[in-house]
Amino acid sequence: MQQKSVNRASMWLFLGILLISTNLRAPFTSVAPLLPQIGDYFHLNSICVGLIQMLPLLAFALFSPCVPALGRHYGLSNVLFVALVVITAGILWRSLGGLWGLYGGTLLLGLGIAAGNVLLPSLLKRDFAGRTGRITSWYVLAMSLAAAVGSAVMVPLAQYFQHWSWALLSTLCLPLLALLVWWRQWQSEPHAMQQHTEMQPLQHNIWTVALAWQVSLFFGLNSLIYYIVVAWLPALLQSMGLSAATAGTLHGILQLAGAIPGLFMGMLLARLCDQRWLAAGCGLLSAVGLVGLWLLPSLAVVWVICLGFSTGVSVILGLAFIGLRAGHASAAAALSGMAQSVAYLLAAGGPPLAGWLHDRFGGWQLLLAVCMVLALIQAVAGYLAGRARQID
Repeated sequence: MQQKSVNRASMWLFLGILLISTNLRAPFTSVAPLLPQIGDYFHLNSICVGLIQMLPLLAFALFSPCVPALGRHYGLSNVLFVALVVITAGILWRSLGGLWGLYGGTLLLGLGIAAGNVLLPSLLKRDFAGRTGRITSWYVLAMSLAAAVGSAVMVPLAQYFQHWSWALLSTLCLPLLALLVWWRQWQSEPHAMQQHTEMQPLQHNIWTVALAWQVSLFFGLNSLIYYIVVAWLPALLQSMGLSAATAGTLHGILQLAGAIPGLFMGMLLARLCDQRWLAAGCGLLSAVGLVGLWLLPSLAVVWVICLGFSTGVSVILGLAFIGLRAGHASAAAALSGMAQSVAYLLAAGGPPLAGWLHDRFGGWQLLLAVCMVLALIQAVAGYLAGRARQID
């Protein structure tokens, strides 16, 4: 009977993790197909439109280093529950609060997503230590699928409701469903879910560890490339002559291609003694996709799939590195906070910088060339981060 109770609690915990993960990308990335409508509605230039994508990344970068301390003091599960509440409030404010709400709500939901981004890998290290790679694959799969569906349905929903704000409001179902399951688990397993002493302080300063910087750079460059592509792919595709609906569909295909690696990465990671060549290959495949969009845009669907697949594998690797390169939950939380802070600090300037480059040079070619170089650097960082070593 006790074993059944433990198994049931583990299943609810696993389900809660999957539902939280659906909130770590879709509420943010689903706005991209609607950016042209939002820009026209508020008469915004490209830089101001790019700022909508920059604010959550800035929240990730600045708030992530603080999250491990909150997890140690209040408990991982408690902070994750509050994070879902904050995401809910952010979606409501962004959808219904006018121009100030658009920016303020976007920033608020970014704070909630930052907490989830940092603490989920630490939760996996604590409760699923022997299955870190496999569980990471599953929750990245759920995260990517939610983002893919969100991107694909935004334009049709905006057309149906005749306003972009109601389409964005539809993402409210994600945190509400996660809150329902997480609340149930939180109440039924108070001792397992609400530990306040589950994490001890880290013995070393994570910011002085070379391996931590290699993981952070790999994760950061992938995030920079990904969020630039997520923010501006619909506009880039429309500049090639595609309709807004088609561009939104390809944006969804990008997210769907990023979800596919979640089907097999867990088993693959379990069989690899290290991840050097896999991580390096991700950067190289991203470079191929970027070059293809530049030189052969008629095959955009092929290059979009390459970019989605490579960034999808990279995000699983980056999150798995946090568990694989950390010796315990405290090291995982510290490495997660550092890696995501560096990653999103790099990525925060990506969307507005991309908008500036487009306005300054009147095209997307220079941006694609810069991203290609970054992808090659990511391949080198991935090779170093993929070596079988651990912190603490």
